[in-house]
Amino acid sequence: MAKLVINETKKLGTVAPEIYGHFSEHLGRCIYEGLYVGENSDIPNVNGMRKDVVDALKEIQVPVLRWPGGCFADEYHWKDGIGEKSKRKKMVNTHWGGVTEDNSFGTHEYMELCKQLGCKTYVNGNLGSGTVQEMSEWVEYMTFDGESPMSNLRKENGSEKAWTVDYFGVGNENWGCGGNMTPEYYGNEYRRYQTYVRQYDDKKPIKKICCGANVDDYHWTEQVLKTCFDHAPEHLHGFMDLLSLHYYDMPFGWEPKVSATEFDEDVYYRTLKQAYRMEELVSRHSAIMDQYDPEKKIGMSVDEWGTWYKVEEGTNPGFLYQQNTVRDALVAGITLNIFNKHCDRVKLACIAQMINVLQSVILTDGEKMLRTPTYHVFHQYRHHQGAELLESSLSGTGSIGEGATCVPEITESVTEKDGVINITLCNLSMTDSKALDVQLAEDKDYEVVEAAVVGDCDPHNHNTFENPDLVVEKAFDGCKKVAGNKFTLNIPAASVVEIRLK
Repeated sequence: MAKLVINETKKLGTVAPEIYGHFSEHLGRCIYEGLYVGENSDIPNVNGMRKDVVDALKEIQVPVLRWPGGCFADEYHWKDGIGEKSKRKKMVNTHWGGVTEDNSFGTHEYMELCKQLGCKTYVNGNLGSGTVQEMSEWVEYMTFDGESPMSNLRKENGSEKAWTVDYFGVGNENWGCGGNMTPEYYGNEYRRYQTYVRQYDDKKPIKKICCGANVDDYHWTEQVLKTCFDHAPEHLHGFMDLLSLHYYDMPFGWEPKVSATEFDEDVYYRTLKQAYRMEELVSRHSAIMDQYDPEKKIGMSVDEWGTWYKVEEGTNPGFLYQQNTVRDALVAGITLNIFNKHCDRVKLACIAQMINVLQSVILTDGEKMLRTPTYHVFHQYRHHQGAELLESSLSGTGSIGEGATCVPEITESVTEKDGVINITLCNLSMTDSKALDVQLAEDKDYEVVEAAVVGDCDPHNHNTFENPDLVVEKAFDGCKKVAGNKFTLNIPAASVVEIRLK
């Protein structure tokens, strides 16, 4: 019999809420049509932001939103996106579809969106094609409340008070679209650029994010840290707060070859295997970080992750629009469980992307909107935000598949917050349910206060605009109490289950 043992007396660290962050890039219909429709749209909006989308995102308690990219960030010049919208400079979005970017969504609009969502801000600066001066002036424009040219310009554009920038990315994917740099070259550029990301408010310091590796490029991680730590300031606080990692789940390598909705058993397990690879990547990059930062003062920011399939038929290939099935819900559950269990190092993560691009939580079509299966997993897992990770272990569980498709039957993570224990479990089997005993350490009389499941159906199932609620979060009745601190449950095939005990 498979068993989950929970030691609620041993707390291993705090799960940073920012692990549940999101990414929004000027890509396809993520910003325009997805999040922003403009003040004059017939679609209900508040200051241009879609009201239905914002309301839905507030339900999953979005903790942080990364913007404006992505590859777009390293060709973005922020002054093009401020001032009167009719006079803003237009540009060609060379990375994503070759469409015209009219810059009607810029710094002020982003800050308005974060205000409506009630989330923290994560702005990605342009190191690839921008200058130190440009980046420095953007930080001044956003965060300086005194008298200065940039502060006065912000006021002229309608924002009297400075904003808070919680996180600032010094470049993006500089090993690739952000300049094709070597790690040593980028490390030195990071040192220079971050110097001019000034801290204008000591009470609200900006956390600086250094561009980390693509997937398993451990050489990049090693050399960037080596360069940055060479003759580094005696006190590194504020020099580098996080190091990023980007990883996309692509079952057959970088070329997106498979459909989001049509897949056989082999491709299903390959996709989940790729998701589970996040465990290896986080562990190995963390081990390198430990050599330079054994006290774990620098967090890991997995600020681009998710599935990447072929685009939906008939859509612009550069827009990366794809559907989202129960299989993607499992990818989300697997990944978030891994982040929870590495909360000592992983301090921020952003699924890519928020709306209408890759593994989105929401899809829109004109005035229509739907929540994807991935959305419902984020809603389940919201209880982990800011919770304490508890020691937990599985036994008696095996693996499914062989070689390139071999994955664990079950993945899990357990936290406690406000006296409630939150258990999240993923049954990766495409066809078989799994019985599980749950044993807690303390001899207490626990009760189930909430139980929910996403999935428990054909893993190909997905929500459409004709049937937007085919896959939803449902009450789960498969957890039965045996004794005060013992439970049994039957986890349905291809499902993500949440059990909350008190």
